[in-house]
Amino acid sequence: MRTLVTGGGGFIGSHLVDSLLAAGHEVDVLDNFCTGRRDNLGKNPMAGKVRVWEKDIAAAVEILPLFKGVDWVFHLAGLADIVPSVENPSAYFHSNVDGTLAVMEAARAARVKRFLYAASSSCYGIPDAYPTPETAPIRPRYPYALTKWLGEEIVLHWAEVYKMPAVSLRLFNVFGPRSRTTGAYGAVFGVFLAQKLNGKPFTVVGDGTQTRDFTYVTDVARAFLQAAESDLSGVPLNIGTGQCHSVNELVGLLGGGPKVRLPRRPGEPDCTHADIARVRELLGWEPLVSFAEGVRRVLERIEDWRDAPVWTAEKIQEATRSWFDSLRAT
Repeated sequence: MRTLVTGGGGFIGSHLVDSLLAAGHEVDVLDNFCTGRRDNLGKNPMAGKVRVWEKDIAAAVEILPLFKGVDWVFHLAGLADIVPSVENPSAYFHSNVDGTLAVMEAARAARVKRFLYAASSSCYGIPDAYPTPETAPIRPRYPYALTKWLGEEIVLHWAEVYKMPAVSLRLFNVFGPRSRTTGAYGAVFGVFLAQKLNGKPFTVVGDGTQTRDFTYVTDVARAFLQAAESDLSGVPLNIGTGQCHSVNELVGLLGGGPKVRLPRRPGEPDCTHADIARVRELLGWEPLVSFAEGVRRVLERIEDWRDAPVWTAEKIQEATRSWFDSLRAT
């Protein structure tokens, strides 16, 4: 198939590009590289076969010709992280909502055969039930979560109204090599790895007993590929492991060491835990990389985080001030 990956220079996107190339597909990448990195694509020995288009996904007229002749579209481009979305919601609506509409319309005009969307488990907010099924109430707690869910609504609505074969994958706590190492305060893995490299204490929120459904990135890439190969359309699918691991357990797997406690954050769940019964039934997908094995693989590549920002407790408290100020009441 001829495939197009928006956000293909990013963390998950570049691993998906690897999987598509390994499966023998043609790959185009559409990425403005505001968060992704070109060298993520250069790590693949077949990188020379990838066509790269550096454009804003929301530039509807400019991106339209890039979809001609494309069979499968994987839409992973967008802005992530909580704090910047609270501080600048307009940028998140431009990228995650307007951008998704532009990509969806370009795909519709090109009559693509499959459309796969990278949604976020943050749409569930603080769920009532664990493990959390796709039928759980949608309760986004901050603009990033809202815009990712609105993007999903566009994708599923287009699947219904325009009969576009589209599937949305709600991703849970993806980790692995190439995760973002610069920019805003974000995922715990990058924070902890930079702290470990620099001999700094781990900044643990609360008592560290909160748990996450950490999902290894190659398992996520394989889920996208299996969804593309299927006939499924018009449904969201949770992509997680169906297991939970605490932040304290992560610290232990990283070798342990001193910890600094930070206050609990408003609007943040104590647990993320995917119910993956639907994706097992409909796609036959299973996670293959255990949490411990995934952490071991990341530690083998820890030097990749050498230039990542080192977050201290003071820097984190300053960076997340708007999070607390805006979301405390929720």
